[in-house]
Amino acid sequence: MAARIRVGTCSWADEALSKYFYPPGLPAGERLRYYAEHFDTVEVDSTYYRLPVESMAARWSEQTPEGFVMHVKAFGVMTRHPVKKEQLPTDLRDEAPLDERGRIDRPPREFRAEVFKRFREALEPLRSAGKLGGILFQFPSYVVFKDRSLEYLAWAREQMGDDEMLVEFRHVSWYEEDVRAEVLSFLEEHRMSLVVVDAPKVEAKNVPRTLFALTSPTLYVRFHGRNAETWNVRGKSAAERFDYLYSEDELREWVDPLRELAGQAENAYAVFNNNNRAPGPDGGWVSQAAVNAQQFKQLLQEAGVPA
Repeated sequence: MAARIRVGTCSWADEALSKYFYPPGLPAGERLRYYAEHFDTVEVDSTYYRLPVESMAARWSEQTPEGFVMHVKAFGVMTRHPVKKEQLPTDLRDEAPLDERGRIDRPPREFRAEVFKRFREALEPLRSAGKLGGILFQFPSYVVFKDRSLEYLAWAREQMGDDEMLVEFRHVSWYEEDVRAEVLSFLEEHRMSLVVVDAPKVEAKNVPRTLFALTSPTLYVRFHGRNAETWNVRGKSAAERFDYLYSEDELREWVDPLRELAGQAENAYAVFNNNNRAPGPDGGWVSQAAVNAQQFKQLLQEAGVPA
């Protein structure tokens, strides 16, 4: 039996959602509860910027119904992104090797291992409640396909224990035809899910390709929008970079491929990362991610795909 495709958004608290999805005056502390009345899965992206703490994960669990699934984005140190010292817990700051800009610079494995440990421990409330989905490892574009990168992935897999790893690459070297089979085999062997992406249709080396492949029992799809003009503009906010409202036809392109992949999966998720606002059909503004998530869910249901 095909897996039901759960549809949601990347974050429940970005500015467009906060302003245009929730009822006016709804307290910030009630937004996740309201969100969970409309969607049954979400991706937590705030954990990329700061390590989560257990009390926070406990609140998330308390505010969501049974069966709700939360995917959590790995902290920047875990995916080899530049992270400022101030983003670390205070007791780790003195141990952190820094570059001239005050960013963590090639920390030893022991340091990274401690970060992994704290990250996993903080998510125990979600794990014990059966609400923890996958951990999203979105690697920067300078992490290219090579032996050292594969070795790091294997090491990260060991640190994550039984938690599920969702891996998104941002460099085309991982998608080239001559290495594609090796990459997919590696991910499958190490029980990692390749994140299937929709992104601008350009040939830039830092734009991930759409590769319909399943490397674990979990299908995970991220819709980034197709705004080629803003993808590589320096200084843009995430909302500006992923400023895109999918048309119904563009979303419909995905129905059959995901129907096929979900037929081979045990769990399936589609989340929208286009996190800006767009003009609403009746005036005013709407959240792009929320509108497209609702549209896509409706298209799947109309096509007879469980969603």
